[in-house]
Amino acid sequence: MDDDQFKILPEGCVSTILSFTSPQDACKSSLVSTIFQSAADSDIVWERFLPTDYQDIVSKSNFPFKFSSKKELFLHLCNSLLIDGGRKVWTPYPIKFGRGI
Repeated sequence: MDDDQFKILPEGCVSTILSFTSPQDACKSSLVSTIFQSAADSDIVWERFLPTDYQDIVSKSNFPFKFSSKKELFLHLCNSLLIDGGRKVWTPYPIKFGRGI
């Protein structure tokens, strides 16, 4: 399909649609066209993928980090962070304790 055919869709519309997918799907869709690439990198999309309390998590981090976009913040938060003076660890995934995984 020609890239020009996607230009009839407003980028904001594409961003909103992509925000209802997954981070993996948003990244894959960026290969479709330049409009999709721009939309997939927008803060509208990545804001939806962040935890609702991301501002609180960032403020409690022991090692302040800078980010220029919500996508970059999302990628930072894919790793565990020390918070609350190093007394706690925030992780994007539940930690299982005990036997078996």
